[in-house]
Amino acid sequence: MQTVLFHETIFGPIHSRRLGTSLGVNLMPTDGKVCSFDCLYCEAGYNAQGTGKSGIPRREQVKKQLSAKLRQLTEEGVKIDVITFSGNGEPTLHPEFKAIVHDVITLRNHYFPEAKVCVLSNATMASRPHVAEALKMVDRNILKLDSAIYGTFKRLNRPVSPNVLPEGIIEDLKQFGGQCIVQTMMTRGQHDGETIDNTTDEEIDALIAAYKEIEPQEVMLYTIDRQTPEQSLQKISPDELASIAARIEAAGIKVQVNS
Repeated sequence: MQTVLFHETIFGPIHSRRLGTSLGVNLMPTDGKVCSFDCLYCEAGYNAQGTGKSGIPRREQVKKQLSAKLRQLTEEGVKIDVITFSGNGEPTLHPEFKAIVHDVITLRNHYFPEAKVCVLSNATMASRPHVAEALKMVDRNILKLDSAIYGTFKRLNRPVSPNVLPEGIIEDLKQFGGQCIVQTMMTRGQHDGETIDNTTDEEIDALIAAYKEIEPQEVMLYTIDRQTPEQSLQKISPDELASIAARIEAAGIKVQVNS
């Protein structure tokens, strides 16, 4: 089974093709995965690998480890562009998410005031008030929407709860009033005998309609860059991504393309 986990709570810095030099904050176990999606393309692998034995880190652990790492980077003269909540699952599932975001912002302000605080989230918890409040605190609130069509959404993102629907996520994203970035992974392939393709005209039209409702700061359009659990998934070519981006931009929506 494809499994690429981060075995630390604070990891990196690493180079992100979307964000620059990023120091990661992993609020999930260091030896397993906890996520409200089970995406076919997730580099951390499928949820079936289990949640591991380490458990989720406590707020004080995160604060202590991040403070030590930021101090070390400062002493070594290493610069970072962002501090990013990502890792082995969905960061907003952490019960102390809002308090941890506050701690991270405070430490950022002390050590690297020019760095941005980012959250990479699948948006499934955005309806919860404490999560929404925390996401409004960060510099780059990056939320996933891969398809606005239920069948494709279900097959590609495979939400753990049957109550998670694309229209619900769209509605939740609207609450940010433009204070969010929508991240969309473009791909196509097969899984369990079913075709998955969110690059069709119908899919792009539905996404554009959703983007117009959400009114994001921008759309971050990207495709597969590493091995995925479902090996049939295809990397979309730079030319095709550019063509899709042009259609979205023609609708008056800013797009960043990462191929």
